[in-house]
Amino acid sequence: MENIELKKTPYNQIHHDLGAKMAEFAGYDMPIQYTGLVEEHNNVRNNVGVFDVSHMGEFRAKGPMAKQFMQYCTVNDVAALSDGKVQYTCLPNGKGGIVDDMLVYRIADDHYFMVPNAANIDKDWAWMSQIAEKFGMVLGEDFKNESEEWAQLAVQGPNALKAMQKLTKANVVDMEYYTFQIINFAGVDNIIFSTTGYTGSGGCEIYIPVAYAKQVWDAVFEAGKEFGIMPAGLGCRDTLRLEKGFCLYGHEIDDTISPIEAGLGWITKFVDGNDFLNREIFAAQKANGVNQKIVGFEMIDRGIPRNGYEVCDAEGNCIGMVRSGSPSPSTGKNIGTALVKKAFSKKDTEIFIKIRNKLIKAVVVKMPFLP
Repeated sequence: MENIELKKTPYNQIHHDLGAKMAEFAGYDMPIQYTGLVEEHNNVRNNVGVFDVSHMGEFRAKGPMAKQFMQYCTVNDVAALSDGKVQYTCLPNGKGGIVDDMLVYRIADDHYFMVPNAANIDKDWAWMSQIAEKFGMVLGEDFKNESEEWAQLAVQGPNALKAMQKLTKANVVDMEYYTFQIINFAGVDNIIFSTTGYTGSGGCEIYIPVAYAKQVWDAVFEAGKEFGIMPAGLGCRDTLRLEKGFCLYGHEIDDTISPIEAGLGWITKFVDGNDFLNREIFAAQKANGVNQKIVGFEMIDRGIPRNGYEVCDAEGNCIGMVRSGSPSPSTGKNIGTALVKKAFSKKDTEIFIKIRNKLIKAVVVKMPFLP
């Protein structure tokens, strides 16, 4: 079998120079950890850490049909956005499942910027392009894939905005959650500075024209020195998001799971005028209930749950499957998510995770695992 060459972000050489443990992720050569997962995790929770997320995608829709197109493609209510606001949403797949989850940025009433998952860029582009053409939009003009044009850093943690304020005249330290500005940052114009992130610890995501990737990395680490800034790998990105109950595509959500089953009813807006794809299916699920649900659980007995492990009842009958699982550095517990039959989805329900053919006791808990 031929070796497929991995794609590289603009920061690839920096990761290697820092001695990061690298691995394939979504077709990219990505840093999994630098000094150690737990140390990086705790530094983000308590201080400030930096993730290279340049592998994520970036799409842009603009023109007279952009808003209508976005409203049809996504389950959240795009009409509720105002300029400078960001929305978490997902793309229904026409069959009651999810193509991907993404962020939508409203630059103007007729201009939107989107951030899809790295592993789904090609799939999302193909899916959304078909719909864009039905709306009479010209690909490459009204709807564009700019994924190769941007580098992206997620600077996360309670001290992130304080550190980043040193690099811009714009007021970023007082920005509300899920808002953005297009600013001069670290001497670079047209930076999209967004108070979003995947850790639940505050901070920002910074979209950088690729030519200035290294300049901004160096400035960010210089500005964060006094706060003990550290690079962070994908290993702790996963433990941080799991503690906060954030969905990861391919785990809690995929082409077979609906937003209602995934616990994403809160982003699925059944308001007048929001005639998104699959609305009827999801509305029926919301009204009538679903047969299976994503739940959070904590292990009672010793054992680490992993994606793909069977979830059983006390008699050993399979009632679902683990979707994510890991030791939680912040709580000291072993935690996970599972897609289970509705009858087993209530808080405090005892379930069993099958680990090496043994039934290991766990209990369903309310997410997030960390307040």
